[in-house]
Amino acid sequence: MTVAKVAVENTVYHFDKAFDYLVPPEFSENAQPGCRVMVPFGASNSRRQGMILALEQSDSSDKIKPLLAVLDKAPLLSNEAVQMVFWLKDHYFCTLFDAVRLLLPTGINLKVKTLYAVSHYPEPEELETLSPTERQVLSYLAGQKRPVEREKLLNALGLDSNSPVPEQLCRKNLLLKNSDTVRVIADATMKMVRLTNCEEVAQPPKLSPKQKSVYQILKDIGSASVKELCYFTGTTPAVADKLVAKGLAEYYEVEVYRNPYSVKESACDRELVLSQEQQKAYNSLCRQYHSGEGGVSLLYGITGSGKTSVFMRLIDEVRSEGRGVIVMVPEISLTPQTISLFHQRYGSCVAVFHSGLTLAERLDEWKRVRNGEASIAVGTRSAVFAPFQNLGLIVMDEEQESTYKSESSPRYHARDVARFRCAYHKALLVLCSATPSVESFYSAQSGKYSLNTLCARYGTAQLPEVSVVDMNQEMERGNVSLFSAELTDALNENLQDGKQSIVLLNRRGYHTFASCKACGYVLTCPNCSISLTYHSANNRLMCHYCGYSVPFTKECPECHESSVHYAGFGTQRAEEQLQQLFPQARVLRLDTDSTMSRFSYDKKLRLFSEGKYDMIVGTQMVAKGLDFENVTLVGVLSADQTLYGDDFRSYERAFDLLTQVVGRSGRGKYTGRAIIQTYTPENEVFRLASEQNYPEFYRGEIAIRKMMLYPPFSDICLIGFVGQNEDRVSSASMAFLRMLSELAKREYSSQPMRVLSPTPAAISKVSNKYRYKIIIKCRNNRGFREMISRLLVQFSAERQYSNVTVYVDMNPDTIL
Repeated sequence: MTVAKVAVENTVYHFDKAFDYLVPPEFSENAQPGCRVMVPFGASNSRRQGMILALEQSDSSDKIKPLLAVLDKAPLLSNEAVQMVFWLKDHYFCTLFDAVRLLLPTGINLKVKTLYAVSHYPEPEELETLSPTERQVLSYLAGQKRPVEREKLLNALGLDSNSPVPEQLCRKNLLLKNSDTVRVIADATMKMVRLTNCEEVAQPPKLSPKQKSVYQILKDIGSASVKELCYFTGTTPAVADKLVAKGLAEYYEVEVYRNPYSVKESACDRELVLSQEQQKAYNSLCRQYHSGEGGVSLLYGITGSGKTSVFMRLIDEVRSEGRGVIVMVPEISLTPQTISLFHQRYGSCVAVFHSGLTLAERLDEWKRVRNGEASIAVGTRSAVFAPFQNLGLIVMDEEQESTYKSESSPRYHARDVARFRCAYHKALLVLCSATPSVESFYSAQSGKYSLNTLCARYGTAQLPEVSVVDMNQEMERGNVSLFSAELTDALNENLQDGKQSIVLLNRRGYHTFASCKACGYVLTCPNCSISLTYHSANNRLMCHYCGYSVPFTKECPECHESSVHYAGFGTQRAEEQLQQLFPQARVLRLDTDSTMSRFSYDKKLRLFSEGKYDMIVGTQMVAKGLDFENVTLVGVLSADQTLYGDDFRSYERAFDLLTQVVGRSGRGKYTGRAIIQTYTPENEVFRLASEQNYPEFYRGEIAIRKMMLYPPFSDICLIGFVGQNEDRVSSASMAFLRMLSELAKREYSSQPMRVLSPTPAAISKVSNKYRYKIIIKCRNNRGFREMISRLLVQFSAERQYSNVTVYVDMNPDTIL
C-alpha cells in the first residue's frame, strides 16, 4: 500500500511531524509530493488541510487513516521546495506546515469551510433537555433554507469563535456537518468569444447588420475578449449573446494576470558600459558563476561605485543561458527605483514580490515565475522563495539590512535561505553593500566567500565633502532649533541654486516624550512599557507598538494638573521647522505615517525626481538606495540616537546608516556635501562614516566581537517567553534554564555554549503580554539544534506554563 507523509496544518511544534496517511487507489495518480490534500486528524477526525512531502510503500495499512481528497491536479512544490520544508523546520524550529506556507503565496491558500444544517428537529421532550444556547442554534438553522457556514452562524448568535455548541449538537445527531475547501483568492479570468463552425458556413443566414459585423471580425481574427469586441464594433454584449444562442459562437474563459505595473513587452537592450574596476569585478563574478560550483561572493563598493551595473551585466549573462534570477532589496521603500530600473531593461520578464501588492497580484506574479513567463524576480525578503525551476543567480542588495530577517515564525534569514537554494541549484549568490555586515565581511576575509571590491565612484562623481557639527556649541550660542546654523545656511544655499536636499531624522512623530512637571508622571501606553509619541498630523498621542492612542492633552492623567510637558522631536516637527525656516521651499516628509496608502511612496519619490519638491525629510527610508542626480546636500539630525543603543550591533548600525545617507549626495555631475549633527563629535564612527572607510571600521569592530565572543565568533540563540502574567513568564524562563542546564550537562557536554540568565526584554510588555529572554552564545550545528528541539518538546509538557509561549530565534537582529 502507498502511504503519504503529510504535513498537517494547525499542529503545534511538540507533536509536529510528517503524519502517515493511506493513499486510496482512486487518488494514486494525483497524490504526489508537493500536492495539497484533505485529511482526517486527531481523535475527532476533523478535516484539515495538509501537504504531501513524500510517498512510501507499506506492507500493512492497519490503523492508518486514508486521505479524504487530493486538492491539486499537479504538485505546487518542487523537489527542492519539499527539501526546503524540512530544512526550515530543522533550522528555525517551526512546524512543517508553517514552512509550507512560506513557500506558497497567500492567495493560493485554501480555506476549510465548515457548514451546518438541521438533521431533524427534536420532539418537545428532547428539546427540553437541551441548553438555551443549543436551542438557539437549532432554531436559527431551522429557519435557514441552506446550510450555514460556522463563522456566520456564531457571529449571528453572538457566540465565541471557539464555541463547542455546534459540535455538541452534531454528536447528538441533531445537526449535519459538512466541510469544503475554497481558494482564498480565485484566478482572474477574461470572458472570450470565438466562432464554432466558421469553416462550414460561408454566409450565416438571418443575421442583423451588427451581428454580421461581429461575426466577420471573429472570422478574421479567430477570437477576442467580449470587451474588445464591443469596443471595436460599437456593439453591446447582447450581440455576442445572440451569436452564441444561434450556435455560431461560443464563450470560454482565459486566465489573465493581475499586475499593478504597466510594463512594455519590449525591453531596452542597451549595453552597460563598465569602468575598468567594474569590469574586473564582473569578470571575477562571471568566472565563479561559470565554474558550476555556485558559492557566495561579496560585492563591496563605496556608495555610487556602480555595484548595480555590475550585477545587471551578470544578470544578462545568466539569463542568456535560460536560468532564473532573484534580486532582493531589504524593504519596500527601495523597490520603486529598483523595479523601474529592471522594467526599463527587461520589460515584462520581471515579476515583483512585496507586501505592497494585493494578495491577487502576488499570486499572479508567483504563477508567472512558476510557468516560466518571468525570468527575473525582484522584491523584498519573500522574493527568495520565487519558484524558479532552474535558478542561476541570487542578488541581495544592501545585504546587511535587518529586514532580511523575519520577526515572526518561521524566523528565517533570507541570506541563509538564499545559500540553501544556491547550493541546490549550483547557483551564485552575490551579496552587495557599501557597508556589509561584519559577519559577511569576515567570511570574505577568511576565504569562505569570494570578495570583489569597488573603491571609486563611477565616472566623474566624487564622494561628498562631510562636516560634523557639535550641537553643544549650537546650544551655547542660543540655538535650540533642530537645525544648526551651518545646516540652515547650506539648505538655503542649495535652495537658491535650484538643487535638492535630503534631511534624515530616524524618528517618527512630532514630540517623542511627554511627562508632567508637577508630579513627574510619564505618559505611557497602558498596554506596552513604552512612552507615547505625539503626532501633530492627527493631534493624538500614539503607541508605535500596539497602536493605542489618546487625544492631545495638557492635563496630567495622574495629578490632573495642566503641567504636561512635551519634549523630543520627530519627522513631523522637523518638517514644520523646515517650512518655517524656508516658507518658499516645497518640503516632502517620508516616513511610515505619510506613506500608508498603496504606492504612495512610489508616487512621492517620482514627484521628487521630477523636481516637484526641494527637500525631503524622513526616517531611514530616505537613507538608502535612492539615486537622484540633483541631490547635492544631505543633513543628519540627532545622529547620536542610533549610536548609543544597548545592542552589540549599535555601532555597526550607526556606521551603516550614516555612510549610506551621506552617499545619497553628489551621485551625478554635481559636487555633493553632507552635514552630520551630533553631541559627541569626538566619536570615531563619525569620522569613518564621513570617509566611507569601512575597512578601518571593520578592524575595530571585529576586534571587539572577538574579545566579547559575538558573531561571527559565535552564534546567538535567543529563547523568548511571552505571556500575560509576568510572574508566570519569569518563572517559565527560569524553569527552562534549569532544563537546559540539566540536559546540556547530561547529554550535550561537548557543545560549546555560554548561557546568560533570563532577563526582561528591553520593551518588557507589548500588547499586554510580558516578554522575557534567555541568550545563548553557541555554535549553530546539528547537535545544538537537536538539544533545543528536545527542550521545546520537554517544556511543552509542563502544564503550569501552558499559558506561556516559548519561541527560538537563531541569530536575531537584536538581543534587546
